[in-house]
Amino acid sequence: MDHIVYLDAKNGEMESLLHGNKSMIIREASGLGFPHGRVSEGDVLYFINNNSEDVIKAKGIVATVYCSEMLTEEESFETVVRNQDKLQLPDCQFERFAGKKFLALIGVENMEKLDSFRINMSQFPNENDWIIAGNINEYIKSDHGIIPA
Repeated sequence: MDHIVYLDAKNGEMESLLHGNKSMIIREASGLGFPHGRVSEGDVLYFINNNSEDVIKAKGIVATVYCSEMLTEEESFETVVRNQDKLQLPDCQFERFAGKKFLALIGVENMEKLDSFRINMSQFPNENDWIIAGNINEYIKSDHGIIPA
């Protein structure tokens, strides 16, 4: 299964993954939102920065998946702290995620930079920061195709 995952451009999240400084991404929810229960080991993650470029620049393979049950604030905080060596969250992201009721921690391996390409985002009307795409090839914009990085 292919997924399109938005990363924090301001904090250089994609670069941190590509350079091996971080090996895990995190998502939170007050309820059971994406990707909770919808991502599996071996799935392919296509990464896009959250700066309105709509350009896929890298991909990685899901190595590990942890989707929590409902956590207390303390349990949530401890989970983030315990994984901070892999998450490498700056303070602003740490504060955003620690304490949430549901966490999804996704270990990523085999990161690689791609020849950048655009995705037809009109196919995803309820755009989220995590999109289950099925097969990424069905969403590549044919009018632009691969673009210079």
